[in-house]
Amino acid sequence: MLNSVEITAFQDKCLTNAGWPETLAGMLDGLTDPAWQWIATNHRYNSLLWAEEDLARRRDVSDSEIAKNKRAIDGFNQARNDATECIDEALLVAIGAVQCTPTARQHSETAGMMIDRLSIMSLKTKAMREQVERTDASEEHRESCRVKLARLNEQRADLAACLDALLADAAAGKAYFKIYRQFKMYNDPNLNPQLYASKA
Repeated sequence: MLNSVEITAFQDKCLTNAGWPETLAGMLDGLTDPAWQWIATNHRYNSLLWAEEDLARRRDVSDSEIAKNKRAIDGFNQARNDATECIDEALLVAIGAVQCTPTARQHSETAGMMIDRLSIMSLKTKAMREQVERTDASEEHRESCRVKLARLNEQRADLAACLDALLADAAAGKAYFKIYRQFKMYNDPNLNPQLYASKA
């Protein structure tokens, strides 16, 4: 069964790869669990989404450029959520037909959702570490960012421990989670009233 140490190490390694996030080439070498493909895909789209969100905040480009960023954000967010659901599917297959105990608790957040949050935390800690290491910023700025980085690292460690506990309890039949579909309605031309109204 996967664990948070492997997952967070993988996420950090991806962020140091020169070709990331444009390609997954070489990132999955030696990883055999089917869930890894979806963990990598989720992390890739979170990384693309992170970069696009930065671009969308620019003030020195045309509105049409920002519109392109916003459309890319929608696509990356949809792909990220789709990959999260696939992580859950793969993990539930790996856990197998474990019989839940009568007192098994349902966990409101799925393991895939927690892995998605760990991906985002890896991006946040990397970005905050870069702020700590800036040579063009004041010591006051760097110290403020050091405090924030410590808090982010604590939050990431807490989340990682919670993921491990959920996976262990699920494998033992003490807890379970379901696959939840996000149904991103704004991306669906049949569900977004602004899109289907324009076709009428």
